[in-house]
Amino acid sequence: MNIITLDDLSKAIANRVGIPIEEARRDAGFVMDIFGFQDRVIDNVLDPEDRQLFYILEEEGMLTTEREETTLYDGREWRTHYWILRKDVILKYAKDENKRTRSVLSDKPTLQDISDEAIYDELDEEVWVSRKIDM
Repeated sequence: MNIITLDDLSKAIANRVGIPIEEARRDAGFVMDIFGFQDRVIDNVLDPEDRQLFYILEEEGMLTTEREETTLYDGREWRTHYWILRKDVILKYAKDENKRTRSVLSDKPTLQDISDEAIYDELDEEVWVSRKIDM
């Protein structure tokens, strides 16, 4: 049985999502608070805005979902949705030294220099096609 520590999850998030370790530690602390000592947590404990972090971690493979269906006494079906920690993936990403330099929102590397020139230099040539005048 693998045990995930705050440090493991922080490193995995920082390495995989491409954010600074301080921000990753804050996100990891939130996730660990939700899960506590369990590997699985019911979806109902999350607020919609908090659920966004879980979706990001699911996209990166660190969380997965499952659901259970139960028939109620009156014949209706009741579904319960759960989030599950993928400990093996988290431990793998925590040890991975190949940090991602890309944002989860974009396929382009994150900018280190946010000056106007640097931002425009990073745009693909296709972006400018609609602005070029054919001669």
